[in-house]
Amino acid sequence: MNRSISKGWIFFFGALGGLLYGYDTGVISGALLFISDDIPLTDFLEGLVVSSLLVGAIVGAGLSGYVSDRFGRRKVVFTIALIYIAGSFVLAFAPNVPFLVTGRVILGLAVGGSTAIVPVYLSEMAPTDSRGALGSLNQLMITIGIVLAYLVNYAFAPVEGWRWMLGLAAVPAVVLAVGVMFMPESPKWLLKQNREKEARKVMGLTRDEQEIEKEMEQMKKIEAEKEGTWDVLKAKWVRPMLLVGSGIAIFQQLIGINAVIYYAPTIFTEAGLADSASILGTVGIGVLNVLMTLVAIATIDKLGRKKLLLIGNAGMVTSLAVLAAILFTAELTTAVAWLTVVFLGLFIIFFSATWGPVVWVMLPELFPTKARGAATGFTTLLLSAANLVVSLFFPILLGAIGTAWVFVLFAVIGILAFLFVYTYVPETKGRSLEEIENDLRGTTS
Repeated sequence: MNRSISKGWIFFFGALGGLLYGYDTGVISGALLFISDDIPLTDFLEGLVVSSLLVGAIVGAGLSGYVSDRFGRRKVVFTIALIYIAGSFVLAFAPNVPFLVTGRVILGLAVGGSTAIVPVYLSEMAPTDSRGALGSLNQLMITIGIVLAYLVNYAFAPVEGWRWMLGLAAVPAVVLAVGVMFMPESPKWLLKQNREKEARKVMGLTRDEQEIEKEMEQMKKIEAEKEGTWDVLKAKWVRPMLLVGSGIAIFQQLIGINAVIYYAPTIFTEAGLADSASILGTVGIGVLNVLMTLVAIATIDKLGRKKLLLIGNAGMVTSLAVLAAILFTAELTTAVAWLTVVFLGLFIIFFSATWGPVVWVMLPELFPTKARGAATGFTTLLLSAANLVVSLFFPILLGAIGTAWVFVLFAVIGILAFLFVYTYVPETKGRSLEEIENDLRGTTS
């Protein structure tokens, strides 16, 4: 296999965990329309089924980062694939609510693991000048997984085949389990294990010789510091980036993206569209998600991370505000329903081109090598916790205050996110992971 093909497959399988995350995030939106016909669900139980995935994700994110720092990224990804398969089968044959919740928790363990490990692996495998684009492949795979889920939902909607919708997640999980057997281990983790020869060989798949020597020198200098994972995590110089990483992770969810992904068919149905039209509307949103992530891949290493976050905030807040104004003032007609689709589409456009990929790229960039897995795991744990809050309370808020006020709330959160990014978030474009770490150590000390 030549070098270019090897590089392509490395990043394809490296990001494939994101596709499973996206599929299991998006598929529940269509399945919810039909589960109640077989297993009765109240508003609370509906929120519990959706949000139980995030309970597992919190545990998975918290554990996988530390475990990957100890045993390697590759072994953890393989385990994650097996957990995805197990969760998919439990959901496909679930006879009642406890089994639905159990299956979603199992899937959540894998989702949390993939959100913590996939960005770290991609970031450590990628050369500096294309780290943003290659790191964005995680978000691209997430969006493709969401579209795939929507298409599966649409295909099985006529027969109300919610079990097929949920169970088919096992197929890409099997592909991931096979593919990961041929993936190399992260070179930065290998060097941590004193396996320099293997690290150089892996780096040769994605970098030229000059870049390998430069990075190797920087990595050895950092490895010479006699620190363990916990020593690094509690160090004073790491705290600012833990706060920044935690902030952007939480804001990415609190602005409401997964409320749209999980409940888009429900929103469209309440706005006046039929069930099949609602699912079809979500397919369109999913396709926009993919296309705009491709735009992000093309621009993130040119415009920079911080600028994209600020642009995204401005666009999302505007879309939500206009959408809320329409819903406050207009009668619920088919035209208003499709306007809802349009402005939710604009919200998705701005999110997918900015906050969606940029946060996944920045989280591992912010943290030092010796604790990158654990620190990224901690921040993605907070991301999953914020996702849990949104997904659990969104249907309750929707019933209590209505769609328009919920969008107003998300818009206010978007304004707060803009102020946070403008004030605290640094730019990481164009610097190697080791340069970012050295700057952080030097600036604080």
